[in-house]
Amino acid sequence: MRNKLMFAAGLGVGYVLGTRAGRERYEQIKGAAQRVADNPRVQEAAGLLGARVSRAANAAKDMADDKFGGHVPFRGKSERHERETVTSPTGWPESDTPRVT
Repeated sequence: MRNKLMFAAGLGVGYVLGTRAGRERYEQIKGAAQRVADNPRVQEAAGLLGARVSRAANAAKDMADDKFGGHVPFRGKSERHERETVTSPTGWPESDTPRVT
């Protein structure tokens, strides 16, 4: 169902962006889209979807906290890493290993 909705939305956006029907047709499409967006049933569905996404995000965060103990790897460079890494003027880390060219 989600894929069908995304496909329909993509078709609509493509039509609006690619249409040569002029400003009047654009305004008709825009008005129809606004009526759909203002529909109470659509608003309710959007609210339910937002709540579901929020619950899923919280569950994923809790799982990550459980797995990594509050420390998420690769979140950013540590101070120790920044002190020990020497970079060249190009931004690449310098190495004692000879390069093969």
